[in-house]
Amino acid sequence: MAAAWGLSLTAAALRAVTPWPRGSRLLAASYRPKALREASSSSPETDEGQIHLTDSCVQRLLEITEGSEFLRLEVEGGGCSGFQYKFSLDTVINPDDRVFEQGGARVVVDSDSLAFVKGAQVDFSQELIRSSFQVLNNPQAQQGCSCGSSFSVKL
Repeated sequence: MAAAWGLSLTAAALRAVTPWPRGSRLLAASYRPKALREASSSSPETDEGQIHLTDSCVQRLLEITEGSEFLRLEVEGGGCSGFQYKFSLDTVINPDDRVFEQGGARVVVDSDSLAFVKGAQVDFSQELIRSSFQVLNNPQAQQGCSCGSSFSVKL
């Protein structure tokens, strides 16, 4: 489908399309830009390679995670626009993972997915009909889809 939209899939993008590990809890994901205050992660690298956590994300993660659990953010091929965000709770940190921590809350992104979300914000949104983690202000995304969970990358 991505080829139909004129996107070229790199080897990193293809590796990002992996099945979900057994035992991980899938959480709702959506992509809808809105203005929120930015919170920084604790990693000392440049801002460009960071994932920023909003205060509402940190608060919700502290409420739902137990022990060594953290929020895993992955980018997979699919969705209406070519790529989609997936969130799950996990306990295993792999060698190629980057950990972004703030106030005791952790978000982990594998190196392949990080290329598609570096510089973005992870937020928790609570609305009347649903609540979900979401990626906001992703500088790597060219546009989002009306379905709210997929995006196309800047070429």
